[in-house]
Amino acid sequence: MTPALSAAVAAIRAGGMVILVDDEDRENEGDLVMAADLVTPAAINFMVTHARGLVCLPLEAERIAQLGLKMMTEVNSSPRETAFTVSIEARDGVETGISAADRARTIQAAVAHAATPA
Repeated sequence: MTPALSAAVAAIRAGGMVILVDDEDRENEGDLVMAADLVTPAAINFMVTHARGLVCLPLEAERIAQLGLKMMTEVNSSPRETAFTVSIEARDGVETGISAADRARTIQAAVAHAATPA
C-alpha cells in the first residue's frame, strides 16, 4: 500500500473525509468519501456546501437485497452504468429527510447491522 493510500485509509477509519479522484478518461472528478457508519450532520453539511453534488451511499448488492431496495431503473442506459437505487429515508428519527441531520440519520440507519426493510 502506498503512503498516500495508507493515509487515506487511516483518515477514513478516524471519521475523516478524503477526496477520491477517478481517471481522466472516466468522469475526471473527485468524490468526498468517508465511512458511512461514522457520518455526521456536520460532514453532510460540508459535502452539500462545498462539493455541491449528490450525496450517495454505495451499498453492495447483498445489502440492497436485504433492505428490499429497488433499482431506480430496470434498463440502465447510462454510459457508466451507474446503478442507483430509489431514494431512501430512515423509518425513524427524521423529519423532512432533506436536512443534514436527516441525511446522516438515514445513512446510519441503512448501514446498521439491525436494519430491515420498511
